[in-house]
Amino acid sequence: MKLIVIGHGMVGHKFLETLLGGEASQFDVTVLCEEPRPAYDRVHLSEFFAGKSADDLSLVAPGFFENRANVTLKLNAKAAAVDRAARTVTLADGEVLAYDKLVFATGSYPFVPPVPGKERKDCFVYRTIEDLEAMLECGSRAKSGVVIGGGLLGLECAKALRDMNLATNVVEFAPRLMAVQVDDLGGRMLRNKIEELGVTVHTHKSTLRIVDGESATHRMEFADGSFLETDMIVFSAGIRPRDELARACGLELGPRGGIAIDDACRTSDADIYAIGECAAWNGQTFGLVAPGYDMARTVAKALLGQTGTFGGADMSTKLKLMGVDVASIGDAHGTTPGSRSFQYTDERRQVYKKIVVSDCGKRLLGAVLIGDASEYGSLLQTVLNSIALPEAPEFLILPQAQGGARPAIGVDALPASAQVCSCNDVSKGAVCDAVKAGACDIGAIKACTSAGTSCGGCVPLVTQIMKAEMQKQGMAVNNHVCEHFAYSRQELLHLIRVGSIKTFGELLHKHGKGLGCDVCKPVAASILASTWNDFVLKPEHASLQDSNDYFLGNIQKDGTYSVVPRMTGGEVTPDGLIAVGQVAKKYGLYTKITGGQRVDLFGARVDQLPAIWEELIAAGFESGHAYGKSLRTVKSCVGSTWCRYGVGDSVAFAIALENRYKGLRAPHKIKFGVSGCTRECAEAQGKDVGLIATDKGWNLYVCGNSGMKPRHAELLASDLDQETVVKLVDRFLMFYVRTADRLQRTSTWRMNLEGGLDYLKSVVLDDKLGIAAELEADMQNVVDTYRDEWKNAIEDPAVRERFRTFVNSDAVDDNVVFMPERGQIRPATPEERKQRVIPIAVRSA
Repeated sequence: MKLIVIGHGMVGHKFLETLLGGEASQFDVTVLCEEPRPAYDRVHLSEFFAGKSADDLSLVAPGFFENRANVTLKLNAKAAAVDRAARTVTLADGEVLAYDKLVFATGSYPFVPPVPGKERKDCFVYRTIEDLEAMLECGSRAKSGVVIGGGLLGLECAKALRDMNLATNVVEFAPRLMAVQVDDLGGRMLRNKIEELGVTVHTHKSTLRIVDGESATHRMEFADGSFLETDMIVFSAGIRPRDELARACGLELGPRGGIAIDDACRTSDADIYAIGECAAWNGQTFGLVAPGYDMARTVAKALLGQTGTFGGADMSTKLKLMGVDVASIGDAHGTTPGSRSFQYTDERRQVYKKIVVSDCGKRLLGAVLIGDASEYGSLLQTVLNSIALPEAPEFLILPQAQGGARPAIGVDALPASAQVCSCNDVSKGAVCDAVKAGACDIGAIKACTSAGTSCGGCVPLVTQIMKAEMQKQGMAVNNHVCEHFAYSRQELLHLIRVGSIKTFGELLHKHGKGLGCDVCKPVAASILASTWNDFVLKPEHASLQDSNDYFLGNIQKDGTYSVVPRMTGGEVTPDGLIAVGQVAKKYGLYTKITGGQRVDLFGARVDQLPAIWEELIAAGFESGHAYGKSLRTVKSCVGSTWCRYGVGDSVAFAIALENRYKGLRAPHKIKFGVSGCTRECAEAQGKDVGLIATDKGWNLYVCGNSGMKPRHAELLASDLDQETVVKLVDRFLMFYVRTADRLQRTSTWRMNLEGGLDYLKSVVLDDKLGIAAELEADMQNVVDTYRDEWKNAIEDPAVRERFRTFVNSDAVDDNVVFMPERGQIRPATPEERKQRVIPIAVRSA
């Protein structure tokens, strides 16, 4: 069966994923994509201005098209006509393709008001990556910008202009921002918060014409006689369904445009379907991605012979616009006859909340949340599932201090059919089934159900459901370290801090049982080091360490160790390089430049380690902590000092950061990257902490990693000076150290963090928990008490005694055998050992 999909946006790709995830070998699929690149994430399009590339935003998994012989993707392929009688689609280049089934996923186009002058140079729409690239070019030579339209996309666009350091204005025809989603009071609060961020808002403004400006490129003349001059104009005044192909081929349209569809998303032609923003169901079009995904799944099921219907969609939404929480649920304006509302306003904190309830007071109809949307998940489920309200529903939005504890609407009240993840159509029942199948942490739930893997807004609710179901199944809802401690790593850290516990023995005596094990001992060692910054090889700590920390080096496959001197920021002097080379030559070590911009020396016997480090320390080097769960490296490019593109001194900043955090012990290893410009040569967005210089300061990214399970870092804050960066990184790292599970990288910690990035921002940026000063002080203590571990080791005779191959002999290990290769050494293979081939003697240096 020949299937053609016209359009390859988010909804079109979701359709392909759903269809091809089933048994779809019977289809010969051709996808027509008008753009020069396959589907990408338009929801997070503004992140393009924060350094994300088109590849970062791509929704297409590697090999998705290449590994499917029955699927063809045509880029730059615009459909020009559909002939329903001949069942063909003609492309703009004249190619004609036949179909048996056809799916319209053409999306929408930006509405540009018919304003004279709208076609002038440096007037844009905000829709595609090409639009954003053109805006960036203009922004590099502009001083000011205006967004026409104060809706969701308009405010996203305003943030983009602010990120380009332009004087930014928003012009809105309606009397308030986001007129569709929020009421008058909410709009006023939102306006106040947006203007506090440096954006000037103009409402009740109708643009008559755009002409040449006197002090800027354009002058916008308004109907009230006023004007506004600006260098850039971006139209974001809404969208219209792209239904021109359907109109031309005679398909039925909705009363206000859009391709008319039934509950199966079929058009007036039974062999043609429409999904997403181009479709009109019961005369209504949907501008959010979740309804489009529902349509995509409905059509995929129909083509696979399964049952599925589209019954409309809830248009509730929760966003963070320019850092401001904004949420709208159901009948936010209270248009239902007899409805009444409860409102809460805190002008000091710039928070506004409203709920709309039925005339009987038992049903929640809608809500508006500005400045704090923490109740969004529970309120949305209350509306969607018609859950009975408590006797005093106003306390659902009032702070606890306003009259007692806030009433809870527990997850048990949700039916199994309740949709808890609208992006991926995951029900409460699916989450519960995953728990029954053995998924007992949020990462496993995501892997099993896909819940929380798109926008992430449902993660707190999904976590609650998971834990409730675990309790029902008789599972232990805990993350105890091991059988010796009935506490999580986070709880152990608090016990150690509060009780001023300094040794494992004291911890075991007060809060544990038994003798401890290979799990809890290293955990306790890490916490003690993070909290008190004691030398890890002090007698009371040494026995807790794993083999790498016990010998302050990474053990290799042949029993030798690696030696990694710290080269802060990747910088090393010629004398330093010579010293490292002399040590490597003297002890016959294999040398390699690593991905972390330093030199690793391999092949050192345990008895050689103190002598090697003595010489390196004398040459000015310190331990690189390559063996520890601690800061490993801070990778940097050459930055503004040498590079013609550099806008920030990445080397100096990387060195300062590495010197500050080099003594920090953590649940897992930590890596930094510092790039001097958005060309990103230091790969900062693949690190636990990444910094990218712009002409406005530093953009701070967190919780990324490469390796076996790579994860792109997320933007925590923008346009920072170096002092603010250090303050925020102090908080971020110490919060991670305090709350992560054992051996949990920052990326995994972030994926399991209830509330996700928004919660992390609220703690690190907004000090939601009131612990920012404490976190900074803890980090400063680590910095102030730092002492190089290898310097400690070689100066302590008792510690040096530990570095012997045999306790009662000075003999060396004659099992250490090397083979020559490319002018250096490598460990002998088992076969070479069997053949007794020993070309390189054990070294005695």
